[in-house]
Amino acid sequence: MKLTVQEFYETHGAALGLEATRVNGGMRRQIKVAHVQRPGLSLAGYVKRKSDNRILIFGRMELSYLRDLDPELRLERLRGVVTSDTPTVIVARGLSPPRELSKVCQELKVPLFRTEVHSMPLLTQITMLLSDHFAPTDSLHGTLVEAYGIGVLIQGESSVGKSEAALGLIERGHRLISDDVVLLRKRGSHLIGSAPELNKHLLELRGIGIINVAHLFGAVCVRSEVQVDLVIRLKEWDEKEYYDRVGLEERFTELLGIRVPLIIQPVKPGRDSVLLIETALLNHRLKEMGYHSAKEFNDKLLETIARKTKVGTRV
Repeated sequence: MKLTVQEFYETHGAALGLEATRVNGGMRRQIKVAHVQRPGLSLAGYVKRKSDNRILIFGRMELSYLRDLDPELRLERLRGVVTSDTPTVIVARGLSPPRELSKVCQELKVPLFRTEVHSMPLLTQITMLLSDHFAPTDSLHGTLVEAYGIGVLIQGESSVGKSEAALGLIERGHRLISDDVVLLRKRGSHLIGSAPELNKHLLELRGIGIINVAHLFGAVCVRSEVQVDLVIRLKEWDEKEYYDRVGLEERFTELLGIRVPLIIQPVKPGRDSVLLIETALLNHRLKEMGYHSAKEFNDKLLETIARKTKVGTRV
């Protein structure tokens, strides 16, 4: 996903406290990687393993080192660090950029910023922002809800009752993240789900139309994003199909390369889908805590069979 210095500045400049000292027409430069770098050994002349295309951050240590160099050597070292592939340079701690740094940025048309934020927090914040921007993304058909602190993606064929189930959960105090279209973003080893801007807080109900959940039930019933912990797939009840009645079978689905637990939930008239979803979520939480009811039942059953078999053998 493309990102220019101009877009980065407009989106995150205020939060990072960025102040433009010299832009030189380079605001259309592309930020191509989700990495930020402090010059480090490059300032000492070791540029063999230096990576380009990264935002450069100059902190107090770098500027102190540069001040101890002769002006000509300082300029030479900076030309080895700041290149035509550098998207932008940021000076931390509210320090003033050296004249030579401003000169190199001006020659190469590299935007130069300064901020009051210290070097390490600044590096961490920018790395997180860029990692989120460049993270793999996908969009899925379904409804995303948070219940009992668990992010559950409800999927199924059209008109199977996804939105109605979400409405029932909201009525019981749970929160809506997105209906119909769910945006997924991979953040480390987790999946984060959110709603497109167009249908944020909206829920479509056949026969009623589109409702705004935040307006009807209050802001406490919506949330901007949540980690996806579980997928529940609603499916029309089929008398010919076998459904697991014990719960020993563990199913998973893969989303953006991450395995997520999957539950197939049969739907038919008379079944309380909302109650079943809540029960499935509570049971999922118990499994994460180490309590697996189905396995405990199976172990007891096997013990009983083994004990009776042993008694029968003796007789």
